[in-house]
Amino acid sequence: MSDNTMRAKMANTIRFLAADMVQKANSGHPGAPMGLADIAVVLSEHLNHNPKNPKWLNRDRLVFSGGHATGLIYSLYYLWGYGLEIEDLKQFRQLDSKTPGHPEYGHTEGIEITTGPLGQGVANAVGFAMASKYVGAQVNSETAKVIDHHVYCLCGDGDLEEGISYEACSIAGHNQLDNLILIYDSNRITIEGSTELSLSENVAQRFESQGWDVLEVDGHDYEAIDAVITEAKTRTKPVLVIADTTIAKGACEMEGSHHSHGAPLGEEIICEAKTNCGFNPNEAFQVDEDVLARFRCAVEAGDLAEREWKHRLATLPLVEQNEALSALSNPDFTRIQWPEFDKADATRSTNGKILNAVAKAIPGFLGGSADLGPSNKTELKDLGEFPRGKNIHFGIREHAMGAITNAMALYGPLMPFSATFFVFSDYMKPAARIAALSGIQQFFIWTHDSIGVGEDGPTHQPIEHLGQFRALPNFYVWRPADGNENVEAWKWALAKTDAPSAFVCSRQNLPLLDAPAKGSAAQGGYLLSEEADATMTLMASGSEVGLAVEVKAQLAAKGVKANVVSVPCFDLLLEQDAAYIDGIIKPGTKRVAIEAARGMEWYRFADTVIGMDSFGASAPAGELFKKFGFTADAVTAQLS
Repeated sequence: MSDNTMRAKMANTIRFLAADMVQKANSGHPGAPMGLADIAVVLSEHLNHNPKNPKWLNRDRLVFSGGHATGLIYSLYYLWGYGLEIEDLKQFRQLDSKTPGHPEYGHTEGIEITTGPLGQGVANAVGFAMASKYVGAQVNSETAKVIDHHVYCLCGDGDLEEGISYEACSIAGHNQLDNLILIYDSNRITIEGSTELSLSENVAQRFESQGWDVLEVDGHDYEAIDAVITEAKTRTKPVLVIADTTIAKGACEMEGSHHSHGAPLGEEIICEAKTNCGFNPNEAFQVDEDVLARFRCAVEAGDLAEREWKHRLATLPLVEQNEALSALSNPDFTRIQWPEFDKADATRSTNGKILNAVAKAIPGFLGGSADLGPSNKTELKDLGEFPRGKNIHFGIREHAMGAITNAMALYGPLMPFSATFFVFSDYMKPAARIAALSGIQQFFIWTHDSIGVGEDGPTHQPIEHLGQFRALPNFYVWRPADGNENVEAWKWALAKTDAPSAFVCSRQNLPLLDAPAKGSAAQGGYLLSEEADATMTLMASGSEVGLAVEVKAQLAAKGVKANVVSVPCFDLLLEQDAAYIDGIIKPGTKRVAIEAARGMEWYRFADTVIGMDSFGASAPAGELFKKFGFTADAVTAQLS
């Protein structure tokens, strides 16, 4: 059997596994897997990975931006030997199976990242490539390469229509990420029909203008695919491979039809297609031994590649290279010299000092802002520019920044942060949600946290955003009230390796608080000040904690005793047991939450919420706090 004849049999095996999975589940997308099957077979010959150790650092990364094409994904991971079995394929899209509707990181062995919405995966691939460049810059020498792998991404028309891909590919071209190969499944079909309905741009010229090399290939010609991937790996820019393919290749009358995108093909069509290819039309999930043997070569080849890489590490001529890799892989948090704070300051400023302290101590800690570094206070002083240094300039590209940083966090020995104004977290919501869903330790830094933004007006004043992100499971929103709370927040977040944390910081100066009367910031909330016979509990976060302290004093002058509770992390407080919560939010007291935000989530604890019932306005911050009732006089008047 010739190589191409064998390749065809391997590709048809993928096609019919995908079609059978979708048919059995009566749900899914058979068209894209069938169209990409030929490319997947040839890519298997190039991909450097180890099914025995999916976490090998120098493996090639493979990102499936079109996460709906799971028929292809799970077929490959079964055939390569990542632990999936035929029974798992038969449980496609079923409850508690290893083969859910879209690939999920940490759920199915080998999946590099949860791509989620279209376009995210393209940005994820850019993130993996950037992470590789940074790590390589730290550990490679001119004579010995420790990190020299590639990042491949399979994407489709839908991915390239999403704006996030444009942002991400612009960053990739600007940074000349020559380790990135984006394979574009150009089948010219979307759910509604031909791409002519909505897309008329010249994709090749778009990428060339962004600093990419562009190659084109017949996506069903094995020799041509092999040649173009080989060529792509030699280029000195990121490469877009435009693969001209036919959706649902081999599916008889459904071939090339948009109806094959998101629905089962039907038993009759599948049987006819199998018969045409010499497969048994009456056998579902057919995998012949010769096909499995060819794909399973990945196990021995990958194991050998990793052992050779480890041997290369053991014989490195430079001790510094091994030490650099070890320091990246084993962060020592005891080396952090935490700053101390003794005066009023904006929490964006205290946060900036903390960032610098962490970055100086932890080699894998790096990040950047969406062109707001001076305002976010995220510049890492004297620590250089990416890729050799730690300051990443994402440009005004919040969508891509979040997804890029997710991938950098999953690359291996890195702990990245991203930053922008809190109101622009709207642009980052998909990436933040994926980080929470996947348990990614990313650090989101969002400054200018309330109407305290001031003159920029309501378009720049986040009102509903705290509530939105507090509602997100496995996502920890920290809104520190002073520098000391900020330090405690970072200590907790650095130790929390299975969830993202957000630091929502003020533009305006906030007073330094007294030491806690009971509990600690690391428990999400604590009793800041306590009265023996208190009849009221004032709760707040961030800039409103100082306000609550002022209100307490005014209430005392009126004969009302009140406790003050600071809640820097609402999400974490919810995780405390009832005894702790009752110990700081005293039962029987009137419970009042004060926050310059919508604040609806506070009713979990509060009887009364003093929050925002409207958008903000354009004026100096002090005037806005007066206008919207966030002064000690106004709050006291409401409570008296």
